[in-house]
Amino acid sequence: MTLAQYLAELEQELVAAGEEAESLSFVYRALNDLSFTDFVLKLRLEVSQEDRDQLKAIQEQLLAHKPAQYIIGNSDFHGLTLKVDERVLIPRPETEELVELILSENPEKSLSVLDIGTGSGAIALALANSRPDWRITASDLSQDALALAAENAQSCGLNLTFVQSDCLDVIQGKFDIIVSNPPYISEADKDEVGLNVLVSEPHMALFAEEDGYAVYRKIAEQAEEHLTEKGKIYLEIGYKQGVGVKELLKKTFPQKRIRVQKDQFGKDRMVAMDNG
Repeated sequence: MTLAQYLAELEQELVAAGEEAESLSFVYRALNDLSFTDFVLKLRLEVSQEDRDQLKAIQEQLLAHKPAQYIIGNSDFHGLTLKVDERVLIPRPETEELVELILSENPEKSLSVLDIGTGSGAIALALANSRPDWRITASDLSQDALALAAENAQSCGLNLTFVQSDCLDVIQGKFDIIVSNPPYISEADKDEVGLNVLVSEPHMALFAEEDGYAVYRKIAEQAEEHLTEKGKIYLEIGYKQGVGVKELLKKTFPQKRIRVQKDQFGKDRMVAMDNG
């Protein structure tokens, strides 16, 4: 039996369990550091017992709804390779769009930035990597998440300040930009979440009370005393939350311009607030 035939057998079982077939070869290639060309050439060869054992072990983890990135131990984000595990959410491509929006609208060399709910550190580290002169503080309620984010900062050679805080509860000072990709899924929308996300990723970073608006409300209420005069807020949101998050910000910042931005799929995904 060739490697291709054995892969096909295991992939059928994954699909039957509701998992993506491509995850198996993705993890196999990553763990063995195989280029796409090397992988294609190997598909034609007789499958070795070593490969059988490894592929079966990978498949069992995928069948248990463990995300591919957790099996590999890292995830690519905005040109960086970040360590990820069950302590943090896996960074999403939509969040890269949030980073791009911030970078495109803020060409200044020296700004102070606060990333609330940093998780793996993805947003803060991507901004620090693109704007080395920005002063960036990354906060999270989870000490475990902060420990992992600090590991990522060290491995990427980037210098950030880390603070354990529930939103802005213990944050000091003012910032030119406050950014957050907070927990925003309502318990009522749990059925929209993939099984591998629901089973493996930290619920604390996924779900929020008040129909998913609790953290947005807290940020909106606390941000005023921590923004500079021209300070801006950038938030990632759930696709149904654009109007609601905009209204929350308007209560505290009636004079500011607040925009709901769509992602590459045409869904509401970001809210940006500035002086207009």
